[in-house]
Amino acid sequence: MKHLHNFQATAAKNISDSTSFNICTIQSVLCHRQHENMNDHNNHFAIIWVTKGDGNYWADMRPCEFQNNCLLFIKPGQFESIQLRNASEGYIFSFSKLFLGIEDHDSESLLRSLHQMFATQSVLLQEENIAEMQDLTNRMIKEYSDFNLYRTEMLRRYFKIFLIHLSRQFENLLPVTPQSRNIDLLQNFVSLLEQNFRNQKMVADYANHLAVTPNYLNEVVKKITGYPAGHHIRQRVALEAKRKAAYSDTGMKEIAYDLGFFDLAHFSKFFKNTTGMSFSDFKKNRMGISSASLMVN
Repeated sequence: MKHLHNFQATAAKNISDSTSFNICTIQSVLCHRQHENMNDHNNHFAIIWVTKGDGNYWADMRPCEFQNNCLLFIKPGQFESIQLRNASEGYIFSFSKLFLGIEDHDSESLLRSLHQMFATQSVLLQEENIAEMQDLTNRMIKEYSDFNLYRTEMLRRYFKIFLIHLSRQFENLLPVTPQSRNIDLLQNFVSLLEQNFRNQKMVADYANHLAVTPNYLNEVVKKITGYPAGHHIRQRVALEAKRKAAYSDTGMKEIAYDLGFFDLAHFSKFFKNTTGMSFSDFKKNRMGISSASLMVN
């Protein structure tokens, strides 16, 4: 069994300032076997397209199975470990949000689709899309390797078309009529959440920043993502707590303080209500996982 660990750092390492985009094969990353801290590249998203093979991977402490022609969606700083079985082949796309140019008006539907994609862990590519997306991937690999004039613009156009083909698989899950104002509100909320989740945990905090009511913010965010703003706030805080608990020797008191909890009992209750287990049980489970099956061939 082959292991792919922190591939996103390897891919992002090769991203130039001019493109903020990288495409490579799974095989090339396996050959390099580089192990780096993904947090050094925490502004890059990634899509893994496994064209041949199966296995499982862990993202944010959650396991996910995949198979032939499965696409895995990895948010910044999320990926942990992947196990590949059989003759695994495929591609890794790593990119920054800036590369897509999603600030233009015509991209609002694509932005909504992207949010839907990265809210899931994986999707099985529909048969009718495979040939077209394979052709686009081949074109991107050639363009990426050639360093010709307008290389960045060509890559951006090819990749956007690739994403559009993929987004059509999600179209039935998305609201029918996109509204740019709501998309802007969601983007601004997510950006504010990343900056302030340690010390701002109420929907009203973000609503005030965004000049809307808490009820309206909850309604808009739920319409697009399926969950209200309050849910995303709690999940983001809990995710940071789990990351610190799983990958450092930091104790519960220090983690609670870092996340803005000055009452240890309050943090303990929040952690259990949000994750479904106590902090100490979570630490024990993660220690068991680290020493067991994830690294067994």
